[in-house]
Amino acid sequence: MNEIATTTLEEVVIKFAGDSGDGMQLTGSQFTNNTALLGIDLATFPDFPAEIRAPLGTLPGVSGFQLRFSSNPIYTPGDHCDVLVAMNAAALKVNLKNLKHGAKVILNTDGFDAKNLRLANYAEGENPLEDDTLSEFETIRIDVTKLTREALKDYTLGTKEKDRAKNMFVLGYLYWMFDRDTDSTISFLQEKFGKKDEILNSNIAALKAGFNYGETIETFRTRFKVEKAKMEPGTYRSIMGNQALSYGLIAAAEKSGLPMFLGSYPITPASDILHELSRYKNFGIRTFQAEDEIAAITSAIGAAYGGSLALTTTSGPGMALKAEAMGLAVMMEIPLVIINIQRGGPSTGLPTKTEQSDLLQAYYGRNGECPMPVISANTPSDCFEVAMEAVRIAVEHVTPIILLSDGYIANGAEPWRFPNADDLPEIKVSFKASLAEGEDVFLPYKRDEKLARPWVKPGTPGLEHRVGGLEKQNITGNVNYEPENHQLMVKLRQQKVDLIADYIPLQHLDAGPDKGKVLVLGWGSTYGGIKSAVAELLAEGHAVAHAHLRYLRPFPKNLGSILRQYDTVLVPEINNGQLIKIIRDEFLVDAKGYHKIKGTPITRFELMDEIKKYL
Repeated sequence: MNEIATTTLEEVVIKFAGDSGDGMQLTGSQFTNNTALLGIDLATFPDFPAEIRAPLGTLPGVSGFQLRFSSNPIYTPGDHCDVLVAMNAAALKVNLKNLKHGAKVILNTDGFDAKNLRLANYAEGENPLEDDTLSEFETIRIDVTKLTREALKDYTLGTKEKDRAKNMFVLGYLYWMFDRDTDSTISFLQEKFGKKDEILNSNIAALKAGFNYGETIETFRTRFKVEKAKMEPGTYRSIMGNQALSYGLIAAAEKSGLPMFLGSYPITPASDILHELSRYKNFGIRTFQAEDEIAAITSAIGAAYGGSLALTTTSGPGMALKAEAMGLAVMMEIPLVIINIQRGGPSTGLPTKTEQSDLLQAYYGRNGECPMPVISANTPSDCFEVAMEAVRIAVEHVTPIILLSDGYIANGAEPWRFPNADDLPEIKVSFKASLAEGEDVFLPYKRDEKLARPWVKPGTPGLEHRVGGLEKQNITGNVNYEPENHQLMVKLRQQKVDLIADYIPLQHLDAGPDKGKVLVLGWGSTYGGIKSAVAELLAEGHAVAHAHLRYLRPFPKNLGSILRQYDTVLVPEINNGQLIKIIRDEFLVDAKGYHKIKGTPITRFELMDEIKKYL
């Protein structure tokens, strides 16, 4: 047998792909956790089918999980893959275009029989394993199905149950290929199947069989290793965006001293927040799965009126249904955090694909003059801080606020450095508990220096008042239809949102010179792609800079002066041009757009090509 050689690499991009029943998400997440435990920097991009039960073997049914890991800091899950695991013909066909020249392709040969080839829309007699389709790649052909069944021949499980362990065989082989041990996944399996001995032991047996296959295979005798990344000292874990949002909300509840209430209706890709928060009743968190989106937000409005930290979570279609109730929250002027995990639209659109499609909806998608502050998360780990900041703005300015994330951030993962609880900022909450000296009657719309009205718990003696959706008289809060009063209240509600700019940080440059040829202005999940592209162009000596917005309404007070320091402002977005419209309107800047609407992130290479047009 040939000696096994070990090659050290700086980074690797792997894509796991197969049917939604092949366990590719689980395989990818286990490889991710194993990578994180080694202190290697990483970023992930799960890619789910839109259908819950897409036909097996078909192109729409392909489920994927992409992972990039490196000994250097990284900001995206990678543009093209070094390694593809394809469990069937459809998985290969969908992902072939994203492979680097010379990539390693691990193929489950059982997934390339006549039936699978037909389901994947290959022509009669066409087979990528037999023609020159894979000539530029290094293929590793494994009959995973047969070898898994062989490894489990002594188990009493049925054939179907044995085949479910195929992903563990593949994972074991990859652990061998990348010089890992299997301990983390065995611990996971023991926790998940600890009371089901047959399933537990069969999965462990398949995992070890895959690893041992790597030890004994004659045709591929190279292993790869990626060294630990140089990162700021601390305790890290791999975290997904929706997890980080949930933890940020829990931290905000603790720092504000408020009981938390989430009123939500399940919708992809926001449902994970409801699932996650429902596990933390020990922190005094109440979660309510409502019968529809309207009931979800109105229950949260009721909780906010009652003095709770109130939240509602949804995606674009749910935002449309919540629009009237959002107007009610604006008219009542109560603290409420509305979280929108965006996806492709319109209507139900692309339920599992990412898109920054709801910024204009967040700005303008309600009847009447109905302004609300809007902030956005940039990366999975950034979601923690953004959740805390949304709560701070809501309760300190007594206002509903929209927090935007998207499917790419929500389901992606990266290392997150645990914060010290003592270092987290306090969130100041002030309930009015009694009439002030000299006050004879409670005035519910008498404002402070932030133009925030008092927040009063119902039932507080002497502070009884009425709220609702009809226009309020200034200061008294009585129902009022006078034209002059309505104009005054509309202006006050807008001014209240605009005034938040005095209480948020000034905009900073993420990279690049203070003035130059091009400023790339981004928001949300374009962060990694922009940061990577700009870093490469700066290394080549170009005068290009990057600024990324967290605060979208109001903008930081210095944003206009920053924009005017560059010959061109380029705004890349995963939509048809939404932030760019607002920037042009607000600052009269002839910004240029780069718009991608394919349900996938903007890549570093395509963005570099676009920036170079203006250099």
